Amino acid sequence: MTLSSVAIIGGGLAGCECARKLAEAGVAVTIFEMKPGVFSPAHTNPDLAELVCSNSFRSDDPDSAVGLLKAEMRALDSLCMEVAALTRVPAGKALAVDRVLFAREMTRRVESLPGVRVERREVALSDAALAGFDAVVAAAGPLAGEGLAASLMALAGQEHLYFYDAIAPVVDGASVDMDVAFWGARYNPEDHDYLNCPMSREEYFAFHAALLEGQKVAARGFEQERHFEGCMPVEALAARGEMTLAFGPLKPVGFDDPRTGRRPFALLQLRAENANKTMFNLVGCQTKLTFGEQARIFRMIPGLERAEFVRFGSMHRNTFVNAPEVLAPDLSLRADPRVFLAGQITGVEGYVESAACGLWLGMLLAARARGGDLVPPPPETALGALLLHLRTPAKRFQPSNVQFGLMPELGLKAKKANRKALYRERAEKAFAGWRREG
Repeated sequence: MTLSSVAIIGGGLAGCECARKLAEAGVAVTIFEMKPGVFSPAHTNPDLAELVCSNSFRSDDPDSAVGLLKAEMRALDSLCMEVAALTRVPAGKALAVDRVLFAREMTRRVESLPGVRVERREVALSDAALAGFDAVVAAAGPLAGEGLAASLMALAGQEHLYFYDAIAPVVDGASVDMDVAFWGARYNPEDHDYLNCPMSREEYFAFHAALLEGQKVAARGFEQERHFEGCMPVEALAARGEMTLAFGPLKPVGFDDPRTGRRPFALLQLRAENANKTMFNLVGCQTKLTFGEQARIFRMIPGLERAEFVRFGSMHRNTFVNAPEVLAPDLSLRADPRVFLAGQITGVEGYVESAACGLWLGMLLAARARGGDLVPPPPETALGALLLHLRTPAKRFQPSNVQFGLMPELGLKAKKANRKALYRERAEKAFAGWRREG
């Protein structure tokens, strides 16, 4: 395949990563971005690489699978990791960013790349505007426009799959009652990365009951609700049992309420949305409650009685393909090898995973533009395991975050406490060997 010009549909994390690698190889790139002419139900910022659900890229601990993936991405010169480092905000062991500054800097860098043009309009795979390109990358993400989704599924020859995703509310930090809320991370009371709202037994069960009774936004008639386990609405978790939240996102382990000196019955963490700590995300409180019910119910939490909501939580449909059936190993469509997919629409889940997928595809296409090719990283690596997930047939294929469970078994007995470090050590060796051979 000759590769001198590539069209990328979607200027999200995957599209931007892919564009940068192609530009470095001297390939002419046109990014078709539908914003600001058309916004999805969850997007509000006209900039590229807008972060919707959260400002967190999750753990930076190298002994976590996602921390390992970020380390591999940094080694591969990831644009997202570079900009995240510049726009980082305190979040303990997590990599969190000021999402406005992040999107602004990503946009500036992508628009300044040589040979890259950003065209602000919505396109589908069937559009004549794509006819002159050597390859087309659909990197529109899980909130793909209806036209693109329809043209993709028509080309793939099967019905598209989808699940629901939920976004947590964000409150104004000045409206949090600091006589109740306190700073601290788990087991580290001197850490000022998170605000914490402690709850008594009575307050927790009143909040739990309100979540169950609260009015929810109903699914549209033609849509079937299927929640992704990693982003369950808080009310859906509450419906699983009285103590599910207290042992999950509201667990108080590692905290003492400064007012009493004792561990609270439950605790809600608020994570800073920006470096100035003027806005806070309600951690673990993704929701499909109506806006009015969100205001009423979340204000039942001690410290949030007068909370002012900068953004209410919401639900949106995520679109993705049955990757093992639809995609070839190089992420091209089996039905049309000229069309490639990248990001969450392939069936990877999460900011980091989406960016990593786009980064890999950009590297692969850049190598082909130079007259070569790339062998995928081995499945013992975080990136290799994620790509392997997209090639592994399943009775009901579902999106996945990167996790050690996607990697081959260690093949040796080890204590549970040591297993993550062993996975990391093996992955680092495999990754280094792949880089040397490549």
